[in-house]
Amino acid sequence: MSETDRAVAVELEESARHALLRLVVSQVRQVLRARIVLAAADGDANGAIARELAVSVNTVRKWRGRFAAAGMEGLKDAKRAGRPRSYGPHVRVAIVAAATSAPPHPESTWSHRTIAAQVAGTVFATISASQVGRILADLDLKPHRVRGWLTRRDTPDFWERAASICDLYRDPPEGAVVLSIDEKTAIAARSRRHPGKPAAPGKSALEEFEYRRHGTASLIAALDVNSGEALTEIIARNNAVTFTGFLDQLDKAIAPDQEIHVVLDNGSSHTAKHTKEWLAEHPRWHVHWTPPHASWLNQVELLFSALARRVLRHGDFSSRDDLVDKLQSYVINHNVTAKPYRWTYDGTPLKTA
Repeated sequence: MSETDRAVAVELEESARHALLRLVVSQVRQVLRARIVLAAADGDANGAIARELAVSVNTVRKWRGRFAAAGMEGLKDAKRAGRPRSYGPHVRVAIVAAATSAPPHPESTWSHRTIAAQVAGTVFATISASQVGRILADLDLKPHRVRGWLTRRDTPDFWERAASICDLYRDPPEGAVVLSIDEKTAIAARSRRHPGKPAAPGKSALEEFEYRRHGTASLIAALDVNSGEALTEIIARNNAVTFTGFLDQLDKAIAPDQEIHVVLDNGSSHTAKHTKEWLAEHPRWHVHWTPPHASWLNQVELLFSALARRVLRHGDFSSRDDLVDKLQSYVINHNVTAKPYRWTYDGTPLKTA
């Protein structure tokens, strides 16, 4: 098929679709009215015209009579009755100006009520909060909704570093061990004050809001990218000494003739002078640093995400020891059926800036 034979894809926003539908309806009405007048001019009776065009006889009489009285102007839509707008363009402009600016001190977001007060003070027009809501809805403007975003640091080699880590996951060096290491800190051991209720047909499970605190626990985890298995340890402090102590355990457990590639983010325990000195003394360890604000490239975060969903989110822990036991049991069970994560992302931007 040649380039010229291909159909151009057409995508419509909702507003454009409504506008086109209104145009089609308007054109259909005009054509119908013209056909009624033309048939009448040919001498056809009202009943025959109605049957031919599938309309009522009253519709034929209406447009036949309006054309006879006013000509082409008679075929146009008559002005509709209704109360004129209570608020002019200057009020609508004032509402938009308020909604797209910073709210008054000390508030952080606009409400319909505060916008109405702002408009009353700028254009001296009294308007209700509900009317402000209707005008904003008509403009598809939602000042109460806020989405978070992150300004990435100016790192010229951001995508090169991201692609390097993805290449390591997708095509690891032959015979080498590839580890993804990070800590999950301050995991709260909380127990509900009252037992929950299980789900039932047509009803969600119920979970008590109030809880008691029993302390926190932190763990460090190393995920073997090639096998999907994980080694974890409960840690008392998250610092460079603890981190390098964990690396010592891994170094002793891995065969001395194997190269070790490890993915680390820029956490303080990973970039500390003590840690860098340890890495310099162990040349078979090759570190792949994630770019700033890209800890999501560290594959062990997938393990932490599953741990949070399966154990922590709705967990009930009677003590810190109970929390630790469930954390360790989850990892043990995970390793029984562990499989490597299927990593498909290649480290290129998913969207252009």
